[in-house]
Amino acid sequence: MKKLLFALLFVFIYQFSFAQTPVLDKEKLLEFYQTQRYADAAQYLQSIYPADTKDLKALSQIAYCYMMSGKLPEAEKSYLKIDSLQPHTLSVLFSLANINSRRGNEFAAKFYLFDIIKLDSANFNAYKQLANYTDSIKLKIVYLKKANTLNATEPDVAYDLAIAYKNLKLFEPAYQTLKIAIAADTANLFLQQALLPIANELKKYAEVINIGEKLLKNGADGNVVKDVGKAYFYLKNYQKCIFYYNLLEKMDLQNESILYFMSLSYRELKNYNLAAKYAKMTIEEGISKNTSAYYLLLGGIYETNQQFINALNAYKKGLTFNSNSTIYYSLGLLYDLRLKQNKNALTYYKLYLKSKPDADEKQQVVYVKARITEITGPKAPQK
Repeated sequence: MKKLLFALLFVFIYQFSFAQTPVLDKEKLLEFYQTQRYADAAQYLQSIYPADTKDLKALSQIAYCYMMSGKLPEAEKSYLKIDSLQPHTLSVLFSLANINSRRGNEFAAKFYLFDIIKLDSANFNAYKQLANYTDSIKLKIVYLKKANTLNATEPDVAYDLAIAYKNLKLFEPAYQTLKIAIAADTANLFLQQALLPIANELKKYAEVINIGEKLLKNGADGNVVKDVGKAYFYLKNYQKCIFYYNLLEKMDLQNESILYFMSLSYRELKNYNLAAKYAKMTIEEGISKNTSAYYLLLGGIYETNQQFINALNAYKKGLTFNSNSTIYYSLGLLYDLRLKQNKNALTYYKLYLKSKPDADEKQQVVYVKARITEITGPKAPQK
């Protein structure tokens, strides 16, 4: 009798417990996924499964929903729990790397990626991602080269590796890397455009023109125009070079290099007036508007360090680029107070006043006018 009662009690408890456990509504969960309501899906899943669940499928769903909804701390906790229950799962390690990357914790992201490589030394995606976490071009090349060895036709890695090679002036490997990727995807315009400046460096001018002019049929991209124009220049087709570089002028994309090649092209065509015009424009483009300010800074440093002749030379050098009222003022003070050369001080004080100082320089203007009066007064010593 006691055994029968015990058995009935056990059945009752089991049935009661089962009745209290919510049943997963797959259609409801699917609706959350289809409408991208991932936060709601995560909450719903957590209402079904207990907090201490060890169900890996449930934990994976919860972690994924949190990650997709942007709730990264909760997603990380779920993935860490999965990792503790089932270590060394590549998908989990990638998710943890992704979460830490999105939260700006590159150190942790790299830690998980290195773990992946330890488990799978031929993991393309791990090497590809590691390349994004270094400022060292040489180290970036190490990771990208490994990824490229594993998949030479993947366009993003081929592009990044070629650009890294180019930055180190390793043009031949950059060229070969792109050629392989382009052969696998002949319609990839990004790869073809990246090839042009590298091919120019390798003197493959006909190839640059052939590819570049086809690319230009899809739109006049400034970089492509520049590369095609440069190729024509080196093939001594100066008229074509000028044609393309004139397009850059119309697009307001000219720079020092473009203007320089235009000057050279006009010179070769014996159009010396335009050659001189573009030579002057090249000089103007090559000089920064801030150059005089940089010499002002240098002069001030020399002056503070009691190196007055060096300060004088730096200030005057700044004026060779463009007039600067502050330099005139600084030269006046230097001649007046440091070098005791009143005549030269007067020259620069007067130039300062003529330069129309800014409205916020009223005190300097008052001071300069007073000093001019003192220096030119009848009792002032003349030097």
